[in-house]
Amino acid sequence: MGSGQWMVEKRSSFRSDSFSKEYETVPETGCLSIIVLGASGDLAKKKTFPALYNLYRRGFLQSNEVYIFGYARTKISDDDLRNRIRGYFGKDASEHSEDVSKFLQLIKYVSGSYDTEDGFRLLDKEISEHEVSKNSAEGSSRRLFYLALPPSVYPPVCRMIRKCCMNRSDLGGWTRIVIEKPFGKDLESAEKLSAQIGELFEEPQLYRIDHYLGKELVQNLLVLRFANRFFLPLWNRDNIDNVQIVFREDFGTEGRGGYFDEYGIIRDIIQNHLLQVLCLVAMEKPVSLKPEHIRDEKVKVLQSVLPIKDEEVVLGQYEGYRDDPTVPDHSNTPTFATVVLRIHNERWEGVPFILKAGKALNSRKAEIRVQFKDVPGDIFKCQKQGRNEFVIRLQPSEAMYMKLTVKQPGLEMSTVQSELDLSYKQRYQGVAIPEAYERLILDTIRGDQQHFVRRDELKAAWEIFTPLLHRIDDGEMKPLQYQPGSRGPVEADELLAKAGYVQTHGYIWIPPTL
Repeated sequence: MGSGQWMVEKRSSFRSDSFSKEYETVPETGCLSIIVLGASGDLAKKKTFPALYNLYRRGFLQSNEVYIFGYARTKISDDDLRNRIRGYFGKDASEHSEDVSKFLQLIKYVSGSYDTEDGFRLLDKEISEHEVSKNSAEGSSRRLFYLALPPSVYPPVCRMIRKCCMNRSDLGGWTRIVIEKPFGKDLESAEKLSAQIGELFEEPQLYRIDHYLGKELVQNLLVLRFANRFFLPLWNRDNIDNVQIVFREDFGTEGRGGYFDEYGIIRDIIQNHLLQVLCLVAMEKPVSLKPEHIRDEKVKVLQSVLPIKDEEVVLGQYEGYRDDPTVPDHSNTPTFATVVLRIHNERWEGVPFILKAGKALNSRKAEIRVQFKDVPGDIFKCQKQGRNEFVIRLQPSEAMYMKLTVKQPGLEMSTVQSELDLSYKQRYQGVAIPEAYERLILDTIRGDQQHFVRRDELKAAWEIFTPLLHRIDDGEMKPLQYQPGSRGPVEADELLAKAGYVQTHGYIWIPPTL
């Protein structure tokens, strides 16, 4: 059975599930093998296996059809891996201990290296034996390889999969590869990696995963923009003054200094996560919701971005970052960056898109902030209170709210800033918002590439940032020092003001309580 032929089943016990009341299960024929490479690593334990467990518990993966294989160099037993994973299921490990135990029994571990055939031939043997035990006709089975690995081993691992572990697809089966970021360090390395993997697999077999595209509020962007009449005439340069896409963490690198220093905040957050969000905010309406139509429009946005100007970049590094013994004493790696992007097209000419990310700041949040222009002919003299804004809060406390000016209750004709608020915890009580990885893994099984990064999209993204990154790597641009727990360098706020952003004073959004 092909990837698009899914059974739809109703089950009342899952009616509060936020995926849908009608959910799709694994088909009865053509068993599914999910192979997690790097199974003993942090990413697999903290994200991949918990996401697979949640899909299993919600009924999206059926125990009689799916089997999960862990593969890594570490020499441990099946039970050793299961025990390591169990600790990352949180309260479910005790509240749903029976479900956890049943899920863990679906996991088998295979040990082997990433660049020799012996381990992969053993892995293929185990997968094939499982397929035979399920009476799955040769060529009808599906194999999903999840590479929870460093990018440096992607090419050899993909070569081994191609040589030893491919499924014959002549009877509707398939082999798909999920690749985690970072996809290279600049345009040249990304193109080299794409070429190496592209020689082994066709583009429809590759799923470059950016977990930000699986977040509930990010997935809502297309619906908000193209299913609501009142946004259509407002979403352009005539009404919008600037757009901010912000990622803030209130902690530093915390033991990951060595890894982080190799990449920095632009490669780690801005070039992928925030740029993907920008595409959804700025793109034109696609012809349809088909994945290729959506990805075509995202590529057009990226190709319309003008080269970044040095004067529209502020870099920062928090004091104490270099105290980490894994960080070089003279590190030039930014832990904070504000970058202004300008899109050269009819809709967005003159509107700055401000991408801002940083560690060790005064708060933790990720949000999109669309600031509208001042009201012409302001008869209420209220412009100093702040502009209208539409804010999409991605995390924490998922919400969307419109910041607007209203009359202050009372006998006086005075104005005040308030909001129209859709806070998810209040509006959708009892609805579990799925983790991004759950949604994206399910999309991979379905064969839906809408929320994955296409090769030409990846190239266009690197073309935007590679010149800036090389100037930083060469020491031509230096990060400014800032205090942990602050807003970042004051120069960043000055850049925002220069770009046209008007900060609201005296107004604080407070998440509604139940």
